[in-house]
Amino acid sequence: MPRAKVQRKSTSIDMTAMCDVSFLLLTFFILTATARQPDPLNISIPASTYKIKVPDKDLAILSIGQGKVFYEIVGNDIKAATLDKIGEQYKIKFTPEERKRFSVLGSFGVPVQNLKQFIMMDGEQRDKFAKQLQGIPADTTGNSELDQWILQNRKAVAELHNNEPLRISIKGDANEEYPTVKKIMDVLQNQKMNKFSLITSAEGGK
Repeated sequence: MPRAKVQRKSTSIDMTAMCDVSFLLLTFFILTATARQPDPLNISIPASTYKIKVPDKDLAILSIGQGKVFYEIVGNDIKAATLDKIGEQYKIKFTPEERKRFSVLGSFGVPVQNLKQFIMMDGEQRDKFAKQLQGIPADTTGNSELDQWILQNRKAVAELHNNEPLRISIKGDANEEYPTVKKIMDVLQNQKMNKFSLITSAEGGK
């Protein structure tokens, strides 16, 4: 007896709901993402096979290149608190607008006396202005401006994040001369900070 053939029908799936969810997720990620700030220094970082994830909070990044030092504070609340403490140290009063603008800045490298002017510039003006300066003053006397930025940054982290320690990462140009890097390490050691990480690019391997 011949077998009855079952008629095949094409399957139709309504993708309208899936498209709606995809666009909602895309919109959410776009609105909540933080724009990456351009690096003020053109740094070619050295390669390394050692990999460790850099934390995303309680972190400060020291960028070293062309004989200049730039400083970056991670966390908007920490940035604003550190700025307040720097203002108290150098007798400078920052307005609420200046505090707000500074809290979203990336890396900066200007002397404190030029800081208010630097904060109120737009991105293109900051890039041109920063290239004309020599970065944050960083001698090893224990009272340089870089020393104060690190010290006040540490105090802000401890006050706002329950005495958590500030972590330091150094992003140095592969062609930078050793004395410049050594000077930064001396500034850290003056504050008894002997643990820090070096930012490198992946060379391969484990």
